[in-house]
Amino acid sequence: MSTTDESTALVPNAARKAYDGQDPEASKNFHDTRDMSTEMHQTEGGFLKPLIFGGLDGILTSFAIVAGAAGGSMPIPVILVLGFSNIFADALAMGVGEFLSSKAENEWILSERKRENWEMENYPEGEIREMIDIYKERGMSHEDAVTVINTMAKYKDFFVDVMMAEELQLQVPEADHKVESMKEGVAMFCAFASFGSLPLLGYVIIPATFPSLPEEMLFTSACVVTGIVLFLMGSVKSIFSSSNWFVCGMETFLLGGACATLAYTIGQFVDGLVSES
Repeated sequence: MSTTDESTALVPNAARKAYDGQDPEASKNFHDTRDMSTEMHQTEGGFLKPLIFGGLDGILTSFAIVAGAAGGSMPIPVILVLGFSNIFADALAMGVGEFLSSKAENEWILSERKRENWEMENYPEGEIREMIDIYKERGMSHEDAVTVINTMAKYKDFFVDVMMAEELQLQVPEADHKVESMKEGVAMFCAFASFGSLPLLGYVIIPATFPSLPEEMLFTSACVVTGIVLFLMGSVKSIFSSSNWFVCGMETFLLGGACATLAYTIGQFVDGLVSES
């Protein structure tokens, strides 16, 4: 369920700094002084995917519309109508899709947990043997694997969760997973709509503020704003991973540039075909 970026986001900042600096003493100090009574997980990890994915998808979709419309020499009102209607319709679809997909995945995982729980109740010897084999495959001796698994098997609910992670590679969701899925859907909608509106805002604000500027400047301003936002989003994404912030920023910037170039080229090509006919 968790991506690499999300799992990295769950690492406390002090531990991450100790690792990045290869500082064993700092790592020791962190583990010796941390308060185990507090929750170690960071909530932003769970919303990283909908925020980053929704924001990137929104701004790229919007800018592709602007670039294609500019390449096709469409008037500003048409660009605004196409842009805003498409952005908010897509944002709703993305938000609902994120909610339904997350909910369906969690429900499937819980159904698998019920099956594992039933098997544990009806044939615990088989489940214990499977887990012993898994631990042996990972390098444990037979004696140690038997000791570890038999100890964990005394605590049935805990052991079933361990089986889900070790045998099926699945993370059991929390009891309020539907609420979390709803939050992820809302985060996806808000990120898509807000970031997707940025390339279009220049077509509204600039003519009202600087009415004497030519229309060509509107597309240029959209390019500048989109490029800056893409780079910043990529840089922010690096906070939740071990990647360099500049590399992440440039990667996202170049991806957006490729999308815009393709949309602009297709817009020009189609406009040329229509003009000829």
